[in-house]
Amino acid sequence: MTVMDMRVECAEDCGNSPKKRLLKEWSVAAARRDADFCAEWVTDDVVWDIAGDRRVRGKEALALALRQRHDHEAAALRIENIITHGNAGSVNGTLVLGDRREFAFCDVFRFSSGKASKIKAITSYVIELNPGGGS
Repeated sequence: MTVMDMRVECAEDCGNSPKKRLLKEWSVAAARRDADFCAEWVTDDVVWDIAGDRRVRGKEALALALRQRHDHEAAALRIENIITHGNAGSVNGTLVLGDRREFAFCDVFRFSSGKASKIKAITSYVIELNPGGGS
């Protein structure tokens, strides 16, 4: 399986909202480890807080962290909700890796101001579902 084979399900209609569309595309790109796409849509001084793990500062560090994110390819991404309001947004759902491990996630985004706003901060909450087989 290659990253392009990843199945994407999105319950949220992105409609006419550019920010919702961006967050969907960014989430899909992040799951596919498409660091170039993701870096294009963040500010140079972006901060990515991965709760309970680490804080990544800067566009280059974010791109490197995305490339190294999983030891297995993503098999499926299910996006349950995409919510935006003003300069904030969030995406939640589940990510299934090729080794069948499943993770629930919620990413909270803050955008820079201006018409061509980019992502300036991300806080990610990730929980492995049924670690160790859930016996």
